Amino acid sequence: MKVYITDCDHDSVDIEKKVFADAGMEVTLCNAKSEDEVIDQCGDGEIFIVQYAKITKKVMDAIPSLKYVVRYGVGVDTIDLLEATKHGIQVGNVPDYGMNEVADHAIALLLSLKRKIIMMNDNTKNNKWDYQKSIPIHRFSKQTVGVVGLGRIGRNFASKAHALGFNIMGYDPYFKKSEEFNYIDSVSLEKLIENSDAISLHIPSDGNIGLFSYETFKKMKDSAVIINVARGGIINENDLDKALINGEIAGAGIDCMENEPVPSDNKLFSRDNLIVTPHMAWYSEEAASELKRKVAEEAVRFSNGEKIHYPINKLENTPV
Repeated sequence: MKVYITDCDHDSVDIEKKVFADAGMEVTLCNAKSEDEVIDQCGDGEIFIVQYAKITKKVMDAIPSLKYVVRYGVGVDTIDLLEATKHGIQVGNVPDYGMNEVADHAIALLLSLKRKIIMMNDNTKNNKWDYQKSIPIHRFSKQTVGVVGLGRIGRNFASKAHALGFNIMGYDPYFKKSEEFNYIDSVSLEKLIENSDAISLHIPSDGNIGLFSYETFKKMKDSAVIINVARGGIINENDLDKALINGEIAGAGIDCMENEPVPSDNKLFSRDNLIVTPHMAWYSEEAASELKRKVAEEAVRFSNGEKIHYPINKLENTPV
């Protein structure tokens, strides 16, 4: 099958090329992110590996040869899943490549916020040596972390937060209690929002845009913090800014925002009670290599008529 990497901002695609070469296949790297660029550069493609490219109805109509789209990463929000299914196009992702990294990053943000690491680092370096500026800080075992979304990453994060002594509440309508996760108190979203000392988001953007608005922040404890390593848009950023200014919540740690990349003059970045990182929670050298290998392996499986490991949509008469 004709395989294109529509776009990729990694240093190289050597790992992908090796996987395809070992399978006796070739892959072509393009620089196509917009609909028109994809149509122009990948017009005879049967398999697409995409990073940021928009795979829409327009693209699908223009490229009738397309059979499979697999994305570098977890989210598939740049791919029109409904239209893909209508067109008989299989969509896949790699949901487990950076599972530990994302959970670890959320833990790092949690600890930095609850122990006030960034604030006290800045105060100590720029003002004076005075621990009293950190008051109050509370023992982890006296605090509750609310986990919104208990999929692979959410459960991973919950287990690590629990190991640090936090009490764990969780909200996920699909979560089934088990002996392994018997420490998670499964509650309604409303109860989680009102009773958590920290809330960590591990949900897709689809169906959850604007879930955390100013009204939501008003329901949280004013000593609580929020962490988002999931997707931009789940938190209304204007409302978050207002909540941080007005003291509705104590702080936020975010790794993903709307309209990335975000310019450094964004008004949120001036808030002392915000920690922000540039959508890097997924990253480690090992995770990056695993991701590149797995997207290529999925493409090879599909090309060979084998069952792919990570299907997103269900199609008739396909080996998934």
